[in-house]
Amino acid sequence: MQRAVTLGAALLATLVATGCAVHPATQPAPPTPSASGYRVEYGQVQSVDLVRAESQTSGGGALLGGVIGAVVGRQIGSGSGRDAGTAVGAVGGAIIGNQIEKNQRGAQSFYRIAILTQSGQMRTFDYAQPGDLRIGDRVRIENNQLHRY
Repeated sequence: MQRAVTLGAALLATLVATGCAVHPATQPAPPTPSASGYRVEYGQVQSVDLVRAESQTSGGGALLGGVIGAVVGRQIGSGSGRDAGTAVGAVGGAIIGNQIEKNQRGAQSFYRIAILTQSGQMRTFDYAQPGDLRIGDRVRIENNQLHRY
């Protein structure tokens, strides 16, 4: 008998506790887990921006250019003019070598797409090409990839 009363009290406490949870109808639905365990979210494209990142150099081009410039500059003039030619050649060669390396690496640019999710979060995704996504498109975010729907 004691066990039945304890079980009944536990059941009543559970019912009371779950009855207190209030879910307003205006609250957006949380992301739904899919069969494989990753989340699916929905949102709308807010912006599509081209981001141009300045390419970084390793310094190798400047070093090599400086050495070549110093050797070429050393051939100019005599005496103290030779020293000045070496210094000017080294600086000029370093600047030119750095610019050549920068041009060879190319400017790295990408598209940053901002999504306002149903839960009110702003998320951004970086892509080499935006594909067919435009501002105002509704999207599904699945496995951290955007899909228009």
